[in-house]
Amino acid sequence: MAHSRWKTLQERKTAEGLGEPEDVAEARREIRLSMALAQAVYVRRSELGLTQAELAERAGLTQAKISRVEGSDTVPTLPLLAKLARALDASLNIALDDESTEVTFTAHGHDAA
Repeated sequence: MAHSRWKTLQERKTAEGLGEPEDVAEARREIRLSMALAQAVYVRRSELGLTQAELAERAGLTQAKISRVEGSDTVPTLPLLAKLARALDASLNIALDDESTEVTFTAHGHDAA
């Protein structure tokens, strides 16, 4: 059988109406969002040349908390996200839909390192 005719297990299950349980799909969406945020924080922090400790000091948080955010080990609250955006001198942008997640920090007019 040609490779193009093979279907992944997920494709077969979907075709048979045996999709992923909703709780698993929800967990997958949460993980995707957490990982997108983690990457955005890391990228912006790196752009500013800050260590986790320096970002933590700017945000009034602990270095351990920054590490948990960057490691996708926490679901941050809105106040924590606001602190991170201020400390990163940027606006936080989050775009969500069923299949994709985009999280970015848009620098304010200047980079204060």
